[in-house]
Formats: sequence, structure tokens, C-alpha cells
Amino acid sequence: MADFVDMGKESAHVVQIPGDADNEKKLSLVMDPIAAIQHHPLMEISESPGHLLLLKLWQREENLFARRAALRETRMDSIKREIFELCCSFFVFHFLFLILLFVSSVDIVGRDLNCRDWWVPTVLSVSTSLVIVGLVQAKVWRYWRVERQLQREKGDNRALSRCIQELRMKGSSFDLSKEPAIAKRMKSSSVEIKWKPLTWCKQNTVTIALLCFTGFISPASKLVLCGL
Repeated sequence: MADFVDMGKESAHVVQIPGDADNEKKLSLVMDPIAAIQHHPLMEISESPGHLLLLKLWQREENLFARRAALRETRMDSIKREIFELCCSFFVFHFLFLILLFVSSVDIVGRDLNCRDWWVPTVLSVSTSLVIVGLVQAKVWRYWRVERQLQREKGDNRALSRCIQELRMKGSSFDLSKEPAIAKRMKSSSVEIKWKPLTWCKQNTVTIALLCFTGFISPASKLVLCGL
């Protein structure tokens, strides 16, 4: 309120300027800490059984999402170790196989006999290689399946975290009928078709490399035992 008095006149004129009700309410909340605490969104949630129960349920679900995501990440690390061990076994087998071939080729007397049976070690090498490659590919499929599940878990967890944050900010004014929206990756069909082969090659790089090595090393039996 402001009072303006015209001292130049015999009668005083008083002009009243009404204050803003919202500003006065905010000022009262600032000046009164107890009132500010009572109007805090978290205090409103604690006084509303429905909002408090929803907050607890969402927080529990958020913890479950975090635990499942951690378990999936641990599983992915375990699968990668298994793939690495299989790849090491693959190359160790071929290393020992080549050593045995060179030892067999040193025998000049039985060289002709070994040359006639060159297909036996070739079949053994290719068969063993395909078995190991099949095991590797099974692990690769499992790895990418767990990775897709992990991405879905993270997307759902982000949507749930946004709802929890909104509930904490709005307090009792939050709509209890609202549910977390499931995150979905929006992709154009043309882009997906265009990059699908590249994505497939990227996901199966290990398997492709092992198959190429198998095809490259398969003629080794004939070259070593029969010569060029």
C-alpha cells in the first residue's frame, strides 16, 4: 500500500494501490519456513496416501530395473569371455594342426602315402573348425539378444525415472492415472532396410573372420603334404 499526500492542497488525497495476492502469498511462504515446508511437493505427497503409494511402487520398480540391467551387463561380460576362449581354442587347434602336418611331411619315405590321404586331415580340420565356429555363433546370438533386452530395460527405466521426477515436482497435483510410456526407437523403414546388412555384418564380425580363416587354412593339408 502506498499513500500519496498532496501537501500543496488543503485537503489530503490518499491513493491506495492494491498489492498482488500471489506475490504476497510467496512472500509469506518465504518469511514463514514452516508454511514453505508444508507446501513442498514432497510434503504434499506424504499427506496423500495415493501419491505416496504410487511413489513407493515406482521407486521399487526402478530398483528392480536397475538390478535386472546389472545382471544383464554381467551376463554380457561372461558371454564375451566365453567367445574369447572359444576363439583362442580355435587358433590353438590350427597351430597344433599345422605343426603335425609339417612333422608328417618330413618323412620322405611315407610322403607319397601321406599325399594320397591329404583329404583326411583336411576334413578333420574343416569339421573341427565348423564346430567351433557354430559354438561361437551361438554365443554371439545370445550376446546380442541380451543386449537388446538390456536396451529395452534402460528405455523403460528412463521413462519411469521421468515419471518419478514429475511426481516429485508436482506433488498432490500429479495425475495418478498416468503411466510410464515405454520408450520405442522410431526408425524409418527405408533406413532400416538400407543399413540392415551392415548391421548384420557388424554383429557377426567374429564368425565371419573365423569362417574366412577356415577357408584360407583348409588347403594347407594338401600344400604341406604334397608340396606346391
